[in-house]
Amino acid sequence: MSWLFGLNKGQPEAPPGLPVQPPPPAGGAGGGGDKPKDKWSNFDPTGLERAAQAAKELDKSRHAKEALELARMQEQTTQMEHQSKMKEYEAAVEQLKGDQIRIQSEERRKTLNEETRQHQARAQYQDKLARQRYEDQLRQQQILNEENLRKQEESVQKQEAMRKATIEHEMELRNKNELLRIEAESKARARVERENADIIREQIRLKAAEHRQTVLESIKTAGAVFGEGFRAFVSDWDKVTATVAGLTLLAVGVYSARNATAVAGRYIEARLGKPALVRETSRFTVGEALKHPVKVVSRLKSKPQDALEGVVLSVSRHLYKRMQQISTRNTRQNKGLYRNILMYGPPGTGKTLFAKKLAMHSGMDYAIMTGGDVAPMGRDGVTAMHKVFDWANTSRQGLLLFVDEADAFLRKRATEKISEDLRATLNAFLYRTGEQSKKFMLVLASNQPEQFDWAINDRIDEIVNFALPGPEERERLVRLYFDKYVLEPATGGRQRMKLAQFDYGKKCSEIAKRTEGMSGREISKLGVAWQVCSLKSLLTY
Repeated sequence: MSWLFGLNKGQPEAPPGLPVQPPPPAGGAGGGGDKPKDKWSNFDPTGLERAAQAAKELDKSRHAKEALELARMQEQTTQMEHQSKMKEYEAAVEQLKGDQIRIQSEERRKTLNEETRQHQARAQYQDKLARQRYEDQLRQQQILNEENLRKQEESVQKQEAMRKATIEHEMELRNKNELLRIEAESKARARVERENADIIREQIRLKAAEHRQTVLESIKTAGAVFGEGFRAFVSDWDKVTATVAGLTLLAVGVYSARNATAVAGRYIEARLGKPALVRETSRFTVGEALKHPVKVVSRLKSKPQDALEGVVLSVSRHLYKRMQQISTRNTRQNKGLYRNILMYGPPGTGKTLFAKKLAMHSGMDYAIMTGGDVAPMGRDGVTAMHKVFDWANTSRQGLLLFVDEADAFLRKRATEKISEDLRATLNAFLYRTGEQSKKFMLVLASNQPEQFDWAINDRIDEIVNFALPGPEERERLVRLYFDKYVLEPATGGRQRMKLAQFDYGKKCSEIAKRTEGMSGREISKLGVAWQVCSLKSLLTY
């Protein structure tokens, strides 16, 4: 189309079939380069003429419409290409804008991170400065306090020194004044005595003569009175006889009363009192009967209890203990000789409890003494030991004498270094237990039976082992103390505790697995701890 309208930018293109015209001269139509040029000076009218001529020829041609249509289509194609390029350009511009926004966002994020880091660093630095400043203040305050304390101590020391100096000065002045006063008094007294020496000697002489005369007259009077009385008493034989008889009866009465009192005291102590070594007993004493009459009456009316009630043991040990309690009861009923027993095992396995239950089931009294109480008694240990066995022999129902921690004083005499008093007490114990008795049954308990003296083995008839509870025994103990310390207070107490809904049996089994190696006493303390925790939560609620 450019050739059609003559709009070539460079040299114009001639349509096909037309001759090419040479370009006009550069200087214009006139060829003169000196004239001024206007805007129409470079216009070439030959292009228009050629365009008009081409249009005429095109109109005359039979392919004019096809050429125009082709030109129009080429123009549309060109426009569409131009539009597509414009859209591509716009898309590229939008993409550049998006990239620019993303880059700006990234830069802004980096800037914010850097500002945050700088703020944190600044805050940390300020905090560090503040801590250093605070530490410096504390250090300065401490230095100031130490300086003030030092000044106060110096001031107190100075005041104390001044006070001491003042007191010493006052004491020195007082001593000087006292010495001067004493010296003046001595001089005055010496001067007075020198002046009155004759008078003083005369007074002393008169007093001595008067005292001698008084003593002589008193001696003469007393001799005369006693002499006349003695002559009168000797001359009257009835008075002499009555006096001798009275003195004899008085001596006999004093001696008899003293011995009778001692015998009665020993009898009361042996029959009614409790020896010093006995810590606990089921025998009634006069003092206990007077203090707790209702308790004494209830104990007299009580029936024999089961020896294994409340004692948790395995099946085999349960049967063995049952045979022992039946044997002991039959021995008492048939008035036979009691068998002595040694119980050994870890602490808290039920030795003391079983001994009490055994005595109650057999209808016997029990007495509990501790081996640790024997050694501190020293020389009195032998007497106290004899009193225990004398008291045990007076029991009508039979006495179960339980010695806890017996290895404390029944140690080996050959290898152990024991005192003479403890050795004498051990000998007294061996003497009193040399033969079996119908009055008392000896039960020894120990955690270390290997420390016993060899002579003790001859006194023991049966040895019973109290081992730690097994899994089944622990579960039974946990259930027993859970019922006693948790379930019963929760159902029957004044302030009933609230228990959560869970499987108690399963929980007790889990606790029993976790309490491996614990004794019965430790499991009971665990139950008490449950109760205390429950009561604390109830009070908090």
